[in-house]
Amino acid sequence: MDAIMNSSRIIPAVAVPEGAGVIVHRTIGTPVLRDYDPFLLLDHISSNNPDDYIAGFPSHPHRGFTTFTYIIDGHMMHQDDMGNSGDLRPGSAQWMKAASGIIHSEMPQQENGLLRGFQLWINLPAANKMDPPEYQEYSAEAFPVVETPDYTLKVLIGRFADAHAPIMDNITDVTYFDVQVRPGKHFQHRLPPGKNSLLYVFEGSGQFNAQIVPSHSLVIFDTDDHSFDFIAGKEGARFIVVSGKPIHEPIARHGPFVMNTREEIDQAMWDFQTNTFVRDRAWIKRNR
Repeated sequence: MDAIMNSSRIIPAVAVPEGAGVIVHRTIGTPVLRDYDPFLLLDHISSNNPDDYIAGFPSHPHRGFTTFTYIIDGHMMHQDDMGNSGDLRPGSAQWMKAASGIIHSEMPQQENGLLRGFQLWINLPAANKMDPPEYQEYSAEAFPVVETPDYTLKVLIGRFADAHAPIMDNITDVTYFDVQVRPGKHFQHRLPPGKNSLLYVFEGSGQFNAQIVPSHSLVIFDTDDHSFDFIAGKEGARFIVVSGKPIHEPIARHGPFVMNTREEIDQAMWDFQTNTFVRDRAWIKRNR
């Protein structure tokens, strides 16, 4: 391992209403951390109370970026205005490259019980913002799992050791892991150099390089070192670890539109208002 990191930021999630009133725990996309190149937003849904999620996310547009949705518990249905649909059940995930434009909805398919998962927004470079939209969608069984005596790791995007996820990102080279560490055990990991990386704890707690990290907290890596040691607390811990290649381009942002200039945002708003927003039908790739 490289020298262990000794510099990081710990950012607690804030509860905010989204969609038609869904309560999400947000870390990226707030006044504290507006973005973390290439990441634009990180929302965590976690509730047994249907009042927190039942209204869902009715039809809304996206342009200029990619969303990655990971459902851990519960049932969510996706549909877009071109007739595409997806059924996200426990352990499944969807990579949606909105790019030139998609109008879609994401609606819970349950009236009670636990709904839990994440949505991550990933920026696209200027050269790819108006690409045709695409989907990559897979059930829980499609994602490889790495088991060790200390932890269990699910590979959702990219690869970990010899395990390769079915979802690959050839633009910002994102990797995304769901890690469960057993009580008192370690997870030591070498982060990819040249990328921005984050860790979000959503079950239990632990120590990150000797710093206490409670549940619903984001760790941002503020150093050029590339290794860390996470020690789970007495109840164990579960977290996501995400890395991506920064784009280093200007960001112009207005709600569901993320472009490079204000003029491009104005064009997106005009296209949406004049019903010329969706230019290409999305291509779908999913397991059967």
